[in-house]
Amino acid sequence: MGDMESYKVMLNGPAPWGFRLQGGKDFSMPLSISRLTLGGKAAQAGVGVGDWVLYIDGESTSAMTHIEAQNRIRACGDRLCLTLTPQHDHLHSPPQICQTNLEGKTFYSKKDKPLCKSHAFSHV
Repeated sequence: MGDMESYKVMLNGPAPWGFRLQGGKDFSMPLSISRLTLGGKAAQAGVGVGDWVLYIDGESTSAMTHIEAQNRIRACGDRLCLTLTPQHDHLHSPPQICQTNLEGKTFYSKKDKPLCKSHAFSHV
């Protein structure tokens, strides 16, 4: 895939930051932005839907579970620094699905990917 370009945003708080997060080590997929609030802090800073979150306040997200990432974001207080890679850098990555066993449970779909409720509706 080659080197991915990345960019950094500094969001001034307090929360809400204006985005939803999906993925994490526990979902076997990278942390990424699944939704932006129109006019929200993240959207105003140029964050894009689908962008992968590489670092949260300088800490790599590669081994973070979803809840660890949420907690790290919540702990940021009045300033959140994110390092991201644009969605277009990983357009050709294989599609990922939620690894939670969804058999017999209600599931949600985003871009034809089945997701559990907590994964689909995670707010930060």
